[in-house]
Amino acid sequence: MESLITAEWLPDWVNVKIVALVAMTVIVILVFALFMTWGSHWLQAYMSDAQVSMKSLIVMKFLNIDQRIIVTAKVMARQAGLRIDHESGMSTARLQAHSLAGGDVMNVVQAMIAAQRAGIELDFDRAAAIDLAGRNVLHAVQSSVSPKVINCPAVNREGRKSLSAVAKNGVELLIRARVTVRTDLDQLIGGATEDTIIARVGEGIVSAIGSASTHMDVLEMPSRITKGTMFDGLDANTAFSIVSIDILDIDVGENIGARLQTDQANADTRVARAKAEVRRALAIALTQQMKAKVAESRALLVLAESEVPKALGEAFRNGTLRTKRNRLGTQRNPLAQPKGSDRTSPPTNINDRGDRAWNPDPDKNEPTGPPSKDNPS
Repeated sequence: MESLITAEWLPDWVNVKIVALVAMTVIVILVFALFMTWGSHWLQAYMSDAQVSMKSLIVMKFLNIDQRIIVTAKVMARQAGLRIDHESGMSTARLQAHSLAGGDVMNVVQAMIAAQRAGIELDFDRAAAIDLAGRNVLHAVQSSVSPKVINCPAVNREGRKSLSAVAKNGVELLIRARVTVRTDLDQLIGGATEDTIIARVGEGIVSAIGSASTHMDVLEMPSRITKGTMFDGLDANTAFSIVSIDILDIDVGENIGARLQTDQANADTRVARAKAEVRRALAIALTQQMKAKVAESRALLVLAESEVPKALGEAFRNGTLRTKRNRLGTQRNPLAQPKGSDRTSPPTNINDRGDRAWNPDPDKNEPTGPPSKDNPS
């Protein structure tokens, strides 16, 4: 290589100049290449006094960081009067670290500029933390300066556009409200979102209407709903502070109390019918049971009546069929035939106790009853 650059027939000082010229050419080419690649960004930063060195641009190239965004952010911060020093300001190294962490550098810088213009204290560390937490820091600063309005309830997938609340007299009211909120930057990290505000405001409105005696009280003075709701601390532990709650629309719905009473009456009627049906079934069962007992009693009666002839026959055989004296002192034969009857009754004998016994043998005038003093047999 040296033989190509130097020539033996030339003096030594000429060879030295040639080598120096070649080195200068290479350096110029490298500088030109660097300038063509990052020169525009460096020149823009240099002219704006944004304090971005060529070394930082080369490092950002190797770190795969968009140099244009970093330079533009530094220029914007410098022109807006923000601190960009290395100690406590928005330095190039901090912007690079935030970009490598997945943050939105331009969003953070724009939020800091907006906060400075609005007189809100917001440093780079807190703005970067809010951005890395997944919140839109620029939108938060804008809503802090200009409060935004939240519809309550929010229109969901079911298409619900109003809150349903019932007063003490059972009449339903359909409410639409608007909540004006301002973003609280101190509570933005870890604070609840808009959904919590909507839920709490809806709960407060329903509670306020539920405590009203009649729905007419609410219709006459809707402000009593918002007054009671504002002092309940609905914005505690949220990323917002409630400025005002305004009732947008109130509609009268159906009479929920009357419908519930009707449903309860129908339910009571069905219960009473079921109980009556149970009692009816029990009565029918009891009737059938009584009928069965009557049939059983009749069967027992028939059975008892069937025993009467057997008892009479047994009495005939034993001669124990006797009667007692009546009140007139006369005796009556239980087998005596009434007057006018052609059948003759067999002769009877009277024992010593005054009982008349039947003698089955008409030829013998002997009693056949149980033994007595006169009739030891």
